[in-house]
Parts: sequence; C-alpha cells; structure tokens
Amino acid sequence: MKILICGAGQVGYGIAEQLSEQKNDVTVIDNAQQLIENINTSLDVRTINGSGSFPDVLDNAGAKDADVIIAVTQADEVNMIICHMAQILFEIPTKIARIRSSNFLNPLYENIFTRENIPIDVIISPEKEIAESILKNLSLPGAFEILEFGDSKITLLGVDIEDNCKVVDTKLGNLTKQYPDLICTVVGINRGNNIIVPTQKDVLKVGDEIYLVCESEQVNKVLSILGHTESEAHNIIIAGSGNVGLFLAKSLESSKSNINVKLIELDKEIAERAAASLSKSIVLNGNILDKHLLDEAGIDKSDAFVALTNNDNINFISSVIAKEMGAKQTLSLLVDNSYNDLQDRLGIDTLINPRATTISSILRYLRKGRIRDAHSLYNGQVEVVEAEVVEASPLIGKQLKEADIPDGLRFGAILRNEQVFRPDGETRIELHDRIVILSLTESIHDVEHFFRISQDYY
Repeated sequence: MKILICGAGQVGYGIAEQLSEQKNDVTVIDNAQQLIENINTSLDVRTINGSGSFPDVLDNAGAKDADVIIAVTQADEVNMIICHMAQILFEIPTKIARIRSSNFLNPLYENIFTRENIPIDVIISPEKEIAESILKNLSLPGAFEILEFGDSKITLLGVDIEDNCKVVDTKLGNLTKQYPDLICTVVGINRGNNIIVPTQKDVLKVGDEIYLVCESEQVNKVLSILGHTESEAHNIIIAGSGNVGLFLAKSLESSKSNINVKLIELDKEIAERAAASLSKSIVLNGNILDKHLLDEAGIDKSDAFVALTNNDNINFISSVIAKEMGAKQTLSLLVDNSYNDLQDRLGIDTLINPRATTISSILRYLRKGRIRDAHSLYNGQVEVVEAEVVEASPLIGKQLKEADIPDGLRFGAILRNEQVFRPDGETRIELHDRIVILSLTESIHDVEHFFRISQDYY
C-alpha cells in the first residue's frame, strides 16, 4: 500500500516504522525539520518537510496515488483539514485522523465527521481508548493486558507468572489433559525480552510474561490457575484530571454503583472544571507528591492508584509513593518508552502507553484480507488479530496440521456459530470461522494471505 503519514512525532514515527518494515510504500510529512531528520537517519521511508494541510505538499508527497492518509499531528484542527484536502483534491480512499478533544467527540456534534462535511473514515481517540483499557485493568487486576475479540466472547490476557502459579514447569501440551474443560491457549511468552511463539513442548517459568487466549466466561478461572486472585478495584485514586483522567472517572461513575473515586489535580482551574462535570467523584486540588494529601485521600485503603498526569516522572514517583503508602495496585501513564525497564524495579503493576495504544488503533484498519481486529504489542514485535475465513481462504476444509502454518503464528481460539473452542492440529477450518491469532510481525503477511478476500488479492 502507498501510505502518507502527516506528523512525525512519537506516534507518526512508530506507525512509519512498523508499516515500512512490512514493505509498504510510506511517506512521512512534517514541518519540523528535526523530526524529519530523525526519521531520515532511522527509517527507510520517504520524507517531506512541510505542512500536510497544504495542497502542494500533499501533491508532492504523491497524494494522487495514495491508498491511505494518516493524520497524527499535534493539532486536531490540522488533522481535520488534512483529511478534508485528501478527499476533495485527491480522493484518497481511506482517511484516518487522531482527534483528541472531547469537544469534537461530543455525540451532539457527530454530524461533523461525514463525507459531506469533514470526510474522516476512521477517528482515533487515544484518550478514550486508554481510559477503556484502564477500566478493564481495574476489573481484572491480575492481568496486565486485556483485549476482547469475537463480540466479547474471546479474551486475550497478558499475565505475569509468579511463584504461586499452579502450572509452572508444566508442558503446555499437558495443560489440556490437566484442565480438559478449559478453553485456553498460551499464544506468546516473553522470557528475558525474548518473544517466544510456544509449542506444546514449551513450559511456563517464573518470571515469564505470557499472553493467552481463552473463552471470556473462563477468565477468572484461568487467572486463578495462574495464581492471580486479586479482587476488582472499588476504591480508586486518580492522579490528574485531564482528558484521560476525566473520561476514566466519568466511565467509572456510569458503569459501577459501588465505586469510590477521588481525583487529585494540581491546576486549580482544571480541578474545578472536573468537579463541575462529575456527579459522584471527589476532586482534590493539590500536589500528587504530597504525602499528607495522599493520606487525606485514603491511599492506605485504596485498591488502585492511577497516575495520569502529563509528566512521566511525576507519574512514576507518585506511583512508587502510593505503593509504599498502601495502594494495592498502581497503574502509570508512560509516554517515554526508555523508562519501560524501570517498571519492575519500581514495583509499578501496569504501564499505560498512549503511543502504543494509538499505533495499535491505527494499524488495525490497515490490514489486508478479512482482518476484523488487530492489536500491536511489544513495540510492534507482535500483533494479535481476529480474522474471518471467507471463500478465497486457502484454509477452508483443511486441518491445521495440514495447513503449513509458519512458526511465527499461533492460533488461539475459534468462534464458530456463537461457540468458542480451542483449536488443535485436528481442527478443520470452516467458512466464516473467526480465529484469534498471535503473529510475529514478520509473519503478518502470512495471516493476510490465509484470510485473503479473493484469489488474486496478492
């Protein structure tokens, strides 16, 4: 595909990196020369120094022949103009824009983004998606990653393997015999920063980070077997009342009746605005690093502390203080990936990466074939996709053991006629099966091939 990316910040860079590695024709546009130079020295993509909202810049970038344009500049208004220019002047088929302001996303104004007004095909709202991800983590604190597929009938969990795991050193092939009624497949293991796509002969070891796919109704049972019996969070303290913090608090108010939420915000004006828009939550104006304020907020009785300020250092430090003062679970927003390795040393339970969330949201709309959903993990090293089998698929009628599945793929679960089951070598693939698969990035084209929509798709 020929793809134009407007915006060379962290998100634009990350998207360009992954798409170029997958042999797409990528051009990045930005008016900041330093960002362009950074991409030129690191990535094999074409770059243009200029504003993506200018028609001549888009023309020089090859907009007439582009399949997709992705607008991820820092300004919502610029992203909207870029998509408008892309449609009326160049008729680019797919237009994706990051829109962050809640004003533009208000349902009262949903008619803004139509083909007749501002023609954006896909709107990415990272703040909303981050808040929704945090909600899942608060409901299942035993997992560091929670993704739903197959109309929420299938769940992917990321789980840390600790000393109390019941199946440490057990071959994965024996787990089916040990738990015959469990619909669950371990699809990925991160062991010492080495990503493993496991076979039936592999075992789980203490210290592993694993990804597994299971039937959603069995999530709690699976977590219990893996040694995680943490209770759902009810008393929650949120640091920061910006877009993400406010959206999270509103979501908690509307979704849970027995939730106690307190927000701490340094900026008095932002705190007052948050207090006016919330009906049940308590908003405290003060410094999140003030231990007396944390004590007043009841940190020692909190089930979860969620740090969502716009400063990574404050998020990390406040999470450490909160854990020391008694918070059962800590979640911290992290923009700078170079801090990732500090998570374990600082005792932070979950890192929330807005860059990864945005990149994953965009990539799911760019997959070829009948890909219904896709999520990028481990800085793009891995993707988890939900794909549907259609008439052109070479998998139809074959058993998996006959299908020549590459080593970089692992089939996790199949949804067929509203029923979820665990695939094995004897499983015969049928038309309209919906399959959740973990794929190493270098194998993603194999997924697109298996789920192609026509014989000449490639």
